[in-house]
Amino acid sequence: MSEIIAYCGLLCNECPAYIATINNDDELRKKTALEWGKAYNADIKAEDLVCMGCKSDVVFGYCKVCEIRSCSSGKSLENCSQCTSFSCSKVDRVLNYSPEARKRLEKFKK
Repeated sequence: MSEIIAYCGLLCNECPAYIATINNDDELRKKTALEWGKAYNADIKAEDLVCMGCKSDVVFGYCKVCEIRSCSSGKSLENCSQCTSFSCSKVDRVLNYSPEARKRLEKFKK
């Protein structure tokens, strides 16, 4: 499977919501809903875990309101590395959490 790189540099195809969607895996949905609900103190239902990647029209909860997704798609960018403001405070919150995503975007920047 090829990589599906989100605007922020994370890999959508490694996300449990994406994996559960493409595999129609209800057990993974249940497990992920439970884990994410605890981790983010949120009411996440297994049936809500449907996502085809942040660049699609079928995205999970938070991704619908993600300011990075909104910013990049609004500027018609493939990812944040194409932005003249890269790296801004919006994407830095993700990149500080995921050094791999930062490396991925910096590679595109070159």
